[in-house]
Amino acid sequence: MNAVRGLYVDDRYRGSHGIGRYAHEVTSRLHMSWRPLGLPGAPADPGDFLRRLPSGAREGVVYSPGYGALLSAEKQVLTVHDLIHMKVNWPHRVKYLAYYNGPVKSAIRRAGVVVTVSATSRRDIVSWLRDDSVNVVNAGIGRSEAFRPDGPVAAARTPYLMYVGNMRKHKNLDTILSAFATLDGIELRAVVPEREVGQLRARCQQLGISPRVKALSGLSDEEIAAQYRGAFATVMPSTIEGFGLPPLESICCGTPVIWWGGCDVITETVDGRGIAVNGAFDAEEWASAIQYFAASGGRVSPPPADTFDWDRVAAAVSGTIAAELGTAAKKNR
Repeated sequence: MNAVRGLYVDDRYRGSHGIGRYAHEVTSRLHMSWRPLGLPGAPADPGDFLRRLPSGAREGVVYSPGYGALLSAEKQVLTVHDLIHMKVNWPHRVKYLAYYNGPVKSAIRRAGVVVTVSATSRRDIVSWLRDDSVNVVNAGIGRSEAFRPDGPVAAARTPYLMYVGNMRKHKNLDTILSAFATLDGIELRAVVPEREVGQLRARCQQLGISPRVKALSGLSDEEIAAQYRGAFATVMPSTIEGFGLPPLESICCGTPVIWWGGCDVITETVDGRGIAVNGAFDAEEWASAIQYFAASGGRVSPPPADTFDWDRVAAAVSGTIAAELGTAAKKNR
């Protein structure tokens, strides 16, 4: 039998936030050497799960920082951040149900292990798998050193609210914009992808709030951290999240968060450092919470420095992969 060839990483996850951020922070800290998988396309491409792997990768272990399953991988350790795709509206949910209950679940069961990022996501995955033979590892998530209470503060002539995210429906930004239309004397600074700036500006124009909403894109960690420090609060109106880095980054900068209390993972992350609203789409309630923080200007204590640490996350992921490498090596002897 051929000896196991080692570790291959699906290196197609890139970006400054979300899975791209996670991939960069974790793979750069893995405790073992690895080779890039070097596949074309993107993990989200239709039929990507059918791509053939290099022969070495088929005989070794493949690590994916995301949910992209590859059926030709004998051993693939996935990081499934959340099951948001299985909760989207119909009819789009159909294709995700087929994908997760097919290729993704198959890859997880072959490996006997899957990595996730929060207690909330772990609970959801355990409930979905219904398979006690699979080890669901909550490796947690980390934060950049840029996000701390001390540091540069963004200049502002008017008190402002912070939002970091995008315009997708589950992010629920439109409810905040509607709430903002009822408020005076404050601004909103929204960090969104460059491709969505036009959409945001068009909606703000419809609501008559364009002069008080500033769209930002392409900011570095240091620049976003300065924006957090200058804000009286950060708003996180999402109805579904797998983890949500913005609320973590905000409280690490000492800035309170306003979030929907029904989003369990945000409640887990924020841990009381702000206010939870009861009605996800109740613009009046959101406006009241925003007004409260605009008037109080309070700060919050950041979580302990070692609570959200990328080195700790990478160590947990490395340990999980090392166990799979050992299993694969024994099988190939």
